[in-house]
Amino acid sequence: MHRPSFILQDALDRMSAAPRLWNTLRWIVEAGFSGERLAIARELRPWAGDRRRFLDFGCGTGEFAGDFPGAQYVGIDPSTGYLRFAAHNRPGSYVASSGEALAIATGSFDAALVCGVIHHLPDAVARAAMAELARVLRPGATVLVMEDIPPPDGQNPAGQLMHAVDRGGHIRGEAEYRAIFGPALAVERSYSLRSGICDYAVYVLERLP
Repeated sequence: MHRPSFILQDALDRMSAAPRLWNTLRWIVEAGFSGERLAIARELRPWAGDRRRFLDFGCGTGEFAGDFPGAQYVGIDPSTGYLRFAAHNRPGSYVASSGEALAIATGSFDAALVCGVIHHLPDAVARAAMAELARVLRPGATVLVMEDIPPPDGQNPAGQLMHAVDRGGHIRGEAEYRAIFGPALAVERSYSLRSGICDYAVYVLERLP
C-alpha cells in the first residue's frame, strides 16, 4: 500500500501536467500569490510606462506576467505546455529555453524575477542557470529571487505538509541559496515572507559590472 504522502505526490504530479488546474491549485494555497506580488511591486517597481526590459526566469504558466508592462516582459521556461497556456492567457512574450543555455543576447535585460525555480534544480545545474541569467542582464540590473524554505519549527502546519510533498527536491537553507548565486550577482538584502501557506526566502540581487 502506498503511503499517503506518495499518493498525494502522485496527485500533484498529475495536476501539474494540466496548466490551468495547477495554476488554480497554486492560487488557492498561496492566497492569490499576494506575498509574491507585494515583493515584485516593492523590489522591482514595474509600472505601466516602464521602459526597462524584465525577464521572468522560469515563468511557468506566466502567472506574474500581468505585474509587468506587457511589451517589456519576456518569460522563459523549458515547459512548452506551460508556455502555450501563458501565450494564450497572459500578456508579454515567451521563449522555450533551458535555463543553462539561453538563446538571448548578452546584456539584454534590466531586471529579472526568479520565483520558485532554484529549489527544483541540483547544485551544478542551479549554478549554471544563475551564471547564464547573469550573462543576459545589464550591469546594475536587479534580480528578485523568491525560493521555498522549510516553515519554522512548530509553525504553519499546512505549510509543513506542502513542504513534505513539494515537487522541488532541492529546498535549501539561506547559506546554500547564497552559494548558488555566483560571483556576478551580489545579495543586497534578504528576508522571509509567507504567501498563503507557503514560506519563501527573498533575495534582492544586483548584477555586478
